[in-house]
Amino acid sequence: MTTYQKIVPIANKILKKYDLCEHCLGRLFSKQLHLSSNKLLGKKLKRNSKSNQRCYICKNLFYNLNYFLKMMHDSASLYSFSSFSVGAIIKPSIVDRDDIIRSKFKLKGIDGIKTDITQELVKLFSKKTKKSFDYLDPEIVFTVNLKEETCAIRSKSLTLSGRYVKSLRGFPQKQKSCSNCSGKGCRICDFHGISEFDSVEGEISEFLFKKLGGTTAKFTWIGGEDKSSLILGTGRPFFVKIRNPHKRHLKISSANLKHVKVSNFKIVRESPKTPLKFNSLVEAKISASSKIDSKLLQKLKTLTENPVIVYEKSGKRTEKKIFSIKYKKQNDHLFTLFFKFEGGLPVKRFVAGDDVSPGISQILDISCKCLEFDFYDVEVK
Repeated sequence: MTTYQKIVPIANKILKKYDLCEHCLGRLFSKQLHLSSNKLLGKKLKRNSKSNQRCYICKNLFYNLNYFLKMMHDSASLYSFSSFSVGAIIKPSIVDRDDIIRSKFKLKGIDGIKTDITQELVKLFSKKTKKSFDYLDPEIVFTVNLKEETCAIRSKSLTLSGRYVKSLRGFPQKQKSCSNCSGKGCRICDFHGISEFDSVEGEISEFLFKKLGGTTAKFTWIGGEDKSSLILGTGRPFFVKIRNPHKRHLKISSANLKHVKVSNFKIVRESPKTPLKFNSLVEAKISASSKIDSKLLQKLKTLTENPVIVYEKSGKRTEKKIFSIKYKKQNDHLFTLFFKFEGGLPVKRFVAGDDVSPGISQILDISCKCLEFDFYDVEVK
């Protein structure tokens, strides 16, 4: 006796007591027969059974999936993607009735009805859009709520890298978070986490939101700068992660924004998991409380001989190297320092000697203050 011949009596027993649709009936036995179509098997098993009643398990939900398919298609209309996955929320009573049938007739190793619904939605959507199903790493994820008749969509985050040049003083690097949600995203800030776009972070975020869509932008900076600092040369590198983007391709690699220029824009796999090591080339304008002369400034060259120690309030201690240093006296109380150093050295504290040893003030034995400093190069190692 074949497996099919064995299941026919069981199917008939079920149909005598319960009205089941072709999908629900076929699902109860398709795995035993190694068949992929529950509907075709159910149709075959029901050929001698006629009923106009609604399916006991799903209440004919499978015959209304096109309604939810349209929801999925409409919600995806703003997104560009090549792969997707589907999750479903169904009424608990449907699962309960499914469990009753499986328990009563001792049916094991069967996909639950929720799994069958999602698989059917995947088939329908893939056929309609020619997009591929990807369970592990989809570009968009649908959550179809068949209970409340809604469809939510979430897009895989997109990470980009680039460099920016800032040639205007008084423009900050980082943007203040939305005061209402503290950066999480809310209706007041249009779910961006920031309510203004008056910083390097803000301008780049606004540009990317317009080009790619998305909700929030999370930046990973390769170093930081003072509000008054200029970023020159090839610019400062950065990474930015756009959450829930609508588009997945950026057609341009550079952009001239209002206050900054961005170059080397490209999509990357992810932001660095650990801080990148980098070197900075900086010009600093320094004022001295006492009269200085060129002979005294020569002492600054000793800074390249040993690492500079930086002490943080947390108790952390780090060492930073000064690779090269040049100076130019402007007048008796003002000089310019042009130096290359290991990234992470706090320039103003280094000049003042504030928990940085040795600092400029210590070397010269004169109280010094950094008036402003500009970056001419940021080199990632």
